[in-house]
Amino acid sequence: MFARMMGRRAAPLMAQRMQGLQGAPQETQARSVATLKTLSLRMRSIKNMQKITKAMKMVATAKFKKDQARMEGGLPFATPVMNLFQRLPTEDKAGPITYVAVTSDKGLCGGVNSQVSKQVRSGIADEESKGNACKIMVIGGKGVSGMKRLYGDRFSISFEEISKVPFSFTTASIMAERLAASKPARAKIVSNTFKSMVAYDTIAQHTLTVDEAHTMDKSEWTKAMDVYSFEPSIYEVWEDLHEFYYGCSVYAAYLQSATVETAQRMSAMENASKNAGEMYGKVELQFNRARQAKITTELCEIISGASAV
Repeated sequence: MFARMMGRRAAPLMAQRMQGLQGAPQETQARSVATLKTLSLRMRSIKNMQKITKAMKMVATAKFKKDQARMEGGLPFATPVMNLFQRLPTEDKAGPITYVAVTSDKGLCGGVNSQVSKQVRSGIADEESKGNACKIMVIGGKGVSGMKRLYGDRFSISFEEISKVPFSFTTASIMAERLAASKPARAKIVSNTFKSMVAYDTIAQHTLTVDEAHTMDKSEWTKAMDVYSFEPSIYEVWEDLHEFYYGCSVYAAYLQSATVETAQRMSAMENASKNAGEMYGKVELQFNRARQAKITTELCEIISGASAV
């Protein structure tokens, strides 16, 4: 009787254990299938990402040639006037200052825009530590988004979505007109200068303002300007020439910044495509290992079933 009672109690326990043993391979197999499906989807998304980055690199390459040709054609137009004003002596005086930050509207181009924002922030911190008021004139949407949170109260004017149409001297003249209308005591244009396909410099170029020209030593001013002949007289065209100088400075800075942007986007997209290829190789290795483990498990089950028969 005792043996019969133990048999009745043991039967359900044995049945549960047998069900657990039968369900374990099925659960492992289902988990393996889910892992393979996840890895397959991930591989597909990485491959699509690589296609996008390769296409963006091709677009940037075509755009770089146009921007470089525009820069090489525009700089000889703006450089002579800039060299003329650079002959005038400059002094580091105290007073309000306006920073003109030249950035782009689009990202995915390395640290091009962040370097400009960083230099502007550093300059503002240095000037405000000396007690000088600072204003910011921003060209490009990335500069606005990078400095608006901390320095939004210092913005005087901003220009966004300017890359929708080809940049011309007319656009630069409109910006220069706004700069001249604000009558800055001092001004610096912060932009990127093109050196090569892989190298560029971020500089804060001092721009001579009307106030600085008026307070300059007349003998020094005459010595610098007498080298050139003006018709009509320099005193008659000085105001117009100074506005033209503002326009040339903005125009040259933007041409170089646009060329640097496309060159760095080419490098960034090339690196992104390379990283996507490496990531795809790692995920593919995991996928092959999981598939091999699944095949091995199925073979073991088949061999075990055959040997049991």
